Parts: sequence; C-alpha cells; structure tokens
Amino acid sequence: MSNMSKQSYLMEEMSWPEVETALEEVEAAIIPVGSHEQHGPHLAESCDSDRAEKFARLLAERLYPRVLVTPTVNFGVSYHHMKFPGTITLSPETFISLLFDIARSLHQHGLERIIIFNAHGGNDAPIDVAIEKIRQAFPVRLTAFKHSDFIEDFIDSKVESETYGHACEYEVSEMLYLAPEKVKKDKLTPGEVLDFAGEYLKSPARIGADFAELTANGALGDATLASRELGEEIITEALDEVVKYIEKFINI
Repeated sequence: MSNMSKQSYLMEEMSWPEVETALEEVEAAIIPVGSHEQHGPHLAESCDSDRAEKFARLLAERLYPRVLVTPTVNFGVSYHHMKFPGTITLSPETFISLLFDIARSLHQHGLERIIIFNAHGGNDAPIDVAIEKIRQAFPVRLTAFKHSDFIEDFIDSKVESETYGHACEYEVSEMLYLAPEKVKKDKLTPGEVLDFAGEYLKSPARIGADFAELTANGALGDATLASRELGEEIITEALDEVVKYIEKFINI
C-alpha cells in the first residue's frame, strides 16, 4: 500500500472541533465492523477487524470529504469459533445494542446516512436486526455489506482453492496487502478440511455447526497460494465497486 498521505476523516484521530467542522460537509458515516477470532495458524486473530479498518480507511480517502469513519468495532458474534483458543465473542444482543448506541450517537451529531462495513460473516444476521431496530428508532438511512458481496464472481475467478472463506488464500492475500505484519508467513499451511465441510459449504440451507467441525486447524483453502498481488487485485476491484455503491447510497 502507498505511504503517501491522503485526506480523510477518521474520528479516532480527530478532536471534537475537527469533527464539528467536518460535519459541515460529511454526508455519511462508515462504521467498520470485524471480530476477534481464530484465523488458523497463520493469521492474527484480529484479521477481520484489520481488514474492516484498513478498507474503511481506503474508502474514506476515495470518498473524502463525503464520509467520516468511526473507530472499528473489534468484536463480533463468533460463537462458532470458540473451540479455538483466543476467540472472543459478543452475544447477538450485545452486538446489536453496541451498533444501536453508535448509530444513536451519530444521529445525535446530525448524520442521517450510516454505512455498516462488515468483514465477518457471523455478524450478518445480527446486523440485519440492528438495522431494523435503529431505523425504527431514528430517522436515518442505513446500509450494510461486506466488500466481497460486490465481487463474488471476480474472487471465484481468481482463487484456486477448492474451498475458501476463512484463513484461506483469499483472506491471507488481502492481509498481505492490507496488514502484512499480521501474517505469520513462516506458518502458512493448507486448511485441514474435514468431510463435513463439503456438505456444510455447499448446502443451500443453514446448518448450525462449530468451525472445528469443518477444519481441524481453523483454516479453509490453501493459504500457501496467497500473494500480496492477489490481495491488491481483490481490494482494488472491491474498492471501485463499493465506492460506486456508496455514492449512490448517499443520494438515496
């Protein structure tokens, strides 16, 4: 990633007078949301939060001065990873309440468009509930998505692994580009995928399961196929698509 300084509105780096001035031109707030959970033997457990924060910062640069980024929500709903040490999970109720309170604060400061940028699949369902609770309480417009939602076919065309989606060549590649210091390069290893994973991942129905039932080492796919170049390709493609979407959303 380039080290060139670009303008952006990042709340965690701003004083209140700076925020007050920014609110004169900001049209939407972005809440980056991740998790703290196992990501195999080769990624730090902050992976999802790192990806959420770094991608949101890139959005802030591309969309300056139209968006403001809040501090990252570093914990999510991760019950399914709890059999691996170090995972910290919030209950759905706590997670929803947290998003509600953040949105209430943003609304109080005059923001009427809120974007929840999510980097962890386990957060999807509680985010949907949070959106309904928030919009019933305050007159705000909300949207939520993962960057991969916009480029699923592109990712499929680039990834060689038969299974992917967690601590895999796709996520490791993104981390090699966004936060390489969090990748344990000497421990990159293929996922030890278990038989049940095939049924679970290919089923059109939801199946409740622990991640330890899918993989013995917490990873899917083959992280040894990851590269910084692939990460940059994926992030750049996603960034282009997400920026276009947010520009439309702001005008809804």
